[in-house]
Amino acid sequence: MKKHWIAVDWGTTNFRAFLLNDQQVIASISKACGLLSLTKAEFGATLHRHLEPWLNEHGALPVVMAGMVGSQQGWQEVPYVFTPASAQTLRKNALPMTTPWGSQAWIIPGVSSDSAFGLPDVMRGEEVQLMGLNTLHPADEVYAILPGTQSKHAQLSHGEITHFTTLMTGELFSLLSQHSLLGRALPEQQDDSDAFMKGVLTAQAHIPFSHLIFSARTRRLNGEIALNAVHSYLSGLLIGYELSTMSAKKESWVVGSPSLCERYLLAAQALDIPLRTADGDICFLNGMAALYTQLQETHA
Repeated sequence: MKKHWIAVDWGTTNFRAFLLNDQQVIASISKACGLLSLTKAEFGATLHRHLEPWLNEHGALPVVMAGMVGSQQGWQEVPYVFTPASAQTLRKNALPMTTPWGSQAWIIPGVSSDSAFGLPDVMRGEEVQLMGLNTLHPADEVYAILPGTQSKHAQLSHGEITHFTTLMTGELFSLLSQHSLLGRALPEQQDDSDAFMKGVLTAQAHIPFSHLIFSARTRRLNGEIALNAVHSYLSGLLIGYELSTMSAKKESWVVGSPSLCERYLLAAQALDIPLRTADGDICFLNGMAALYTQLQETHA
């Protein structure tokens, strides 16, 4: 088994790669060249261009990829696996391939499930973080929130993803704050914990969602929130509304960047939801390492 290998998180807007020695990160890169900026024919050359310094030093290293790189619009489509999905399920359904420069590579499949509300749901990339969370903090039953552009609420049972629900919290915040009346003619925004918490608590009332969101404008107009705190209030509304939909009030995890996890932790504390935080990158890398070990054993 090669000790040096490369883990790639290739999403809709961003490309991130990590050079590892076993499970130790030696170097990493991040580029704004996600799926939206590439054609299918450009994935191979783009990957080689970004990895070339590492390949020149270490040779044709194995590459394990996850995220939208395996979607219909990605490099190679890898069909979703259905829940329940374990690390073994992901490993068995990973797509083996050879890169244009001769490296062994795999693309990890995404996962499909029915949501808590009976609607079809999918994820790509988050399944690896969930496997990493299970590796780092094993438990019989786990409820995990993975915030981001599209926030995932997932349940795991004995290491298997059993079902999950997607909420478009991050994307809605971006759209509403940048491309709607709510965000027009605002000064530079500041983090305002009081405005954020006001939004979190307001979202617990049984108010129609679109009316709830409009309060980000009306509370600014009547002076209840400051002009430079509208984004904080809107963020509180959206995160508070998301947490109000949780199907479990037991101890849960939020997995993501430290700054985003902190927002969820503050909101959860106000709502008496016990929540622990885990770094999203650490979970991703531990999940990828576990999958890489299995893949190498399978193809040894």
